[in-house]
Amino acid sequence: MLKTFLISVFSVLTFTVQGQYNVEIVLHGKPEQHQQDSIYITGAFNMWAPGDRSYVLSKQVNGKQKFVVKNVKPGLFEFKFTRGNWTNLESTKDGRLVAPRRAFITKDTAINVDIEGWRDDFPSSTASKQVHLLSDSFDVPQLGLKRKIWIYLPEDYQKSNARYPVLYMHDGQDLFDEATSQGRIGPLEWGVDETIDKAKAKCIVVAVEHDEDKLKRVQEYFYVSNPDNKDAEGKKYLDFLVNTLKPYIDKNYRTKTDKANTFMAGSSMGGLITFYAGLNYPETFGALGILSPSIWLDYGHINKEISGKITSAAVKQQRYFFYGGGNENRTKPDGSVVKMNDDINRAVAAFKSSGAEIKVSINPEGRHGAWYWRSAFTEFYQWLTMH
Repeated sequence: MLKTFLISVFSVLTFTVQGQYNVEIVLHGKPEQHQQDSIYITGAFNMWAPGDRSYVLSKQVNGKQKFVVKNVKPGLFEFKFTRGNWTNLESTKDGRLVAPRRAFITKDTAINVDIEGWRDDFPSSTASKQVHLLSDSFDVPQLGLKRKIWIYLPEDYQKSNARYPVLYMHDGQDLFDEATSQGRIGPLEWGVDETIDKAKAKCIVVAVEHDEDKLKRVQEYFYVSNPDNKDAEGKKYLDFLVNTLKPYIDKNYRTKTDKANTFMAGSSMGGLITFYAGLNYPETFGALGILSPSIWLDYGHINKEISGKITSAAVKQQRYFFYGGGNENRTKPDGSVVKMNDDINRAVAAFKSSGAEIKVSINPEGRHGAWYWRSAFTEFYQWLTMH
């Protein structure tokens, strides 16, 4: 695991709005490179804008730079440093990105920090040698478009005649490489390649690129149309995965083609479409990894799907891994607030009588994002390969 930044916290005597506090960030040390560059702080307090000129640290005085974030509400406070955009985020001393810095605010607070490195001073790619671009324009006839597809091949693939299970995943640019990943709080990748590199049990991973247009991505991952998205394309997308991509992979790579060795995993809307894939293609997928599924956006359709497929003998022979974060509260289009873990627990309660093997993992501190899915994927992969 990446090194966790340590934060020291102590009181600051400053005036604040009642019920809110001032948080003073005090930077003591930074790398020799880019000494003269402006350093920005970003977090939920400025909508994670990495180059917000209103959040620049002061000039260095006596070896320190400071910034005060005002009117911070009590609770979890997260932030990162940049030099103006997501390509020059702070990093560990060996160049890896990390989770946001965190402190729990209950009073006026000062946070003392050091910056170990800057991401842009290291090679842009973090993908292991086992990751390859299968195609930069793979034909998706069901949707009338082309997509990049990455494939992870186990280290011994070229040296053996062995056949391997296959894990199909969505949001391919976010799984292996910081150079291609995107995110609300910076280009954190899942570390799927590193996780399998270290694991005893190996598999092939096939990862399909998501659309760069976020609204188009949502459209492709919705299985059923709803008032907020009347042109759901999830059925076509899954048809592509099952009837176009899987046959191609099985023909061109040494795979174990049966249900017991064919898996799918995804997060957020990718988690939702993974759930639908399990229910609608139970003869194809033996195990599903459903991380932070956006059930809250689905207008209850997944529950109807569960009730219609729950008696399937093929579903009974499947395995399902659900993950959610305790801090993944979401606001629905109608303004109501839902909790991710509550959505998951309701879906699991409705699904239990199917007889499928079910594992539920809730991280009380988990939020919606790649850093938490990185850890959840490691847990999922251990569960997936324990049989």
